[in-house]
Amino acid sequence: MSDTPIDSSKRTWLIASGCAGAVGGVATAVPFVSTFEPSEKAKAAGAAVEVDISNLKEGEKLTVEWRGKPVWIVRRTKEEIDDLAKHDSELADPESLRHPDEFTPPYAQNEWRSIKPEFLVVIGICPHLGCSPTDKFTPGPQPSLPNDWPGGWLCPCHGSTFDMAGRVFKNKPSPDNLPVPPHMYLSDAKLLIGEDKKA
Repeated sequence: MSDTPIDSSKRTWLIASGCAGAVGGVATAVPFVSTFEPSEKAKAAGAAVEVDISNLKEGEKLTVEWRGKPVWIVRRTKEEIDDLAKHDSELADPESLRHPDEFTPPYAQNEWRSIKPEFLVVIGICPHLGCSPTDKFTPGPQPSLPNDWPGGWLCPCHGSTFDMAGRVFKNKPSPDNLPVPPHMYLSDAKLLIGEDKKA
């Protein structure tokens, strides 16, 4: 042991400096670490979206945003539903078997591509290059469409066409049908897009 007397003022100064440095380090680290957490806006963008469909009439389309993408909810008419199976031979993937994990959940792997035949829920982005197709619900001859057009969508960028179930026609640039997002019905009037736990 040393016989040198301990300078208590120096010890106090060293302890105070060490504590101040530790507090400063924590104060600097907390904001830096918190930047790794998603912002409230980002959390909200990925959250499920509840939609009231009670006022959606037959033949109408409602557009909502989920994860920064347009989601179309279409209430199809009885005629549109009945006509879906009539042009299966003209479709590239009529049964939605290609990439089902990415484009069509199990509960939408049917001729309507939906849980309820009258309601279609699809992401309104063409799988080819990300353009948003335009509504062409009226059947019959129209510019850029065949004379026997059954109704659906036309992608204005490269001409892909989709029927009223969001299924792509053969020999078009889009390799796949319009994606069906995860969704479920909370009631007859409420649709939840982004979750499908009950489905």
